[in-house]
Amino acid sequence: MRVSICAVGRLQGRSNERALVDDYKTRFDRTGRALGLGPLNEIEVDDRKGGGMAAEAALLERALPAGATVVTLDERGQLLTSPEFATRIARWRDDGCQDLAFVIGGADGIAPGLRARADVSLSFGPMVWPHMLVRVMLAEQLYRAATILAGSPYHRA
Repeated sequence: MRVSICAVGRLQGRSNERALVDDYKTRFDRTGRALGLGPLNEIEVDDRKGGGMAAEAALLERALPAGATVVTLDERGQLLTSPEFATRIARWRDDGCQDLAFVIGGADGIAPGLRARADVSLSFGPMVWPHMLVRVMLAEQLYRAATILAGSPYHRA
């Protein structure tokens, strides 16, 4: 199952966030390959015309792989533990999902229409996080899910 992070904004080449995402992406690809997960792709969109959430949503919609299961990251979304997140990913994979796309909006969030189109909306808590940090946290949770599914000891179990 291919996994995509579709996000508004571009991580700079030498930023701390870029280094972290790249590290977790490499780890996910390495661990997930044997589990039928990956590769992990990043698709960055940038609304240079300043059209707001609606323009960002249009760019994100075009970036989504055809037929993908769509998961939005939103503070109003469902809260999952890391093992629950891993189980959800495994279920999608086992149900024949070929593409799984996580959507991260810009500074103002995700347009309501795109949120409504999503199969699932997840949250990293009720606090608002900068979208660049959400990308790092998502990449880490994807890697953590792969390690849980691979049977590595989970220190919270």
